[in-house]
Amino acid sequence: MPGSVEPSKLESFIGKLVGDMSAAIAGSLVAMGDKLGLYKALAKGGNMTSADLATATGLTERYVREWLAAQAAGGYVEYDKARKAFYMTAEQAATLADDTQPTFMAGAFDVIATTYIDAEKIEAAFKSGKGVGWHEHHNCLFRGTERFFRPGYQANLVGSWLPALSGVVAKLEKGAKVADVGCGHGASTIIMAQAFPNSHFVGFDYHEASITRAKAAAKTADVSRNTEFHSAAAQDFKGDGFDLIACFDCLHDMGDPVGAAKHIKNALKPDGSFMLVEPFAHDTLEENLNVVGRLFYSASTMICTPASLSQEGAAGLGAQAGEKRLGEVLKEGGFKTVRRATATPFNLILEAKP
Repeated sequence: MPGSVEPSKLESFIGKLVGDMSAAIAGSLVAMGDKLGLYKALAKGGNMTSADLATATGLTERYVREWLAAQAAGGYVEYDKARKAFYMTAEQAATLADDTQPTFMAGAFDVIATTYIDAEKIEAAFKSGKGVGWHEHHNCLFRGTERFFRPGYQANLVGSWLPALSGVVAKLEKGAKVADVGCGHGASTIIMAQAFPNSHFVGFDYHEASITRAKAAAKTADVSRNTEFHSAAAQDFKGDGFDLIACFDCLHDMGDPVGAAKHIKNALKPDGSFMLVEPFAHDTLEENLNVVGRLFYSASTMICTPASLSQEGAAGLGAQAGEKRLGEVLKEGGFKTVRRATATPFNLILEAKP
């Protein structure tokens, strides 16, 4: 049992909990402000009263007034006391109002929402030991994942991640055959297809609804000519002779990541490359006890680990596997060399060669 309570430490810990409670309940308001266009309208309109913002968005002023008060209290928007009006700084707008910016993060709150919506399913899994498949979650997980990860892919994939691989960009510019395994809504596939029109990109995902969405997104982005999408799992997708295969933030979700690695290796050309993009993590628990680790361990508890445990193999790799463990998985899958190509505060990028 813990020792006796020290009042000052208790006060400090309660303060931490109140801060976390405030952030947890405010998350729903961030998602709402994103969906209803409140952030976009406020960023565009400058100093606005609640009545101004309600008129601009076609919403009810009384609700908008309360929403604005919560946002100002959280520091997500600014309050002009003299004019009794609200506005956003450039930094707030770049993070909450402009989904074309690499810093846009509002989409993450849809992912967070699913952890509350689907909590009873995960609670049951804690007791039974069974998994909860990706497809069993609320739809907000699928769109939230796309919107959260897409800005980072836009900022890094073509500019730094692909150039960090050995000779891959030259192949892509000339015309390469590429597979995006676990492509979800196809954000990563489409970004590559836009940048390298001479190459052909094939997206695979076992979630049929995501494949349908990816096809529609490719059509909107005008890359249908050099993309195709198919419903298939990582262990049995069709095709071979790929110059590049990539997995973006999904290998740890798989029940049999070693089996997936073996299949990917066999589908590559002898001189092909496998690019593995995974959530950033150090190799030990103590190194990951920080704010980013907390975010990823929490998501892994509610989404990633249950997804893996729902599949054959049930490896339960987790979103914080780390470079050493990921390297072991790839070596077990038959890859001869594995190296860290590059990294960001949120992602590890490994290159594996057959």
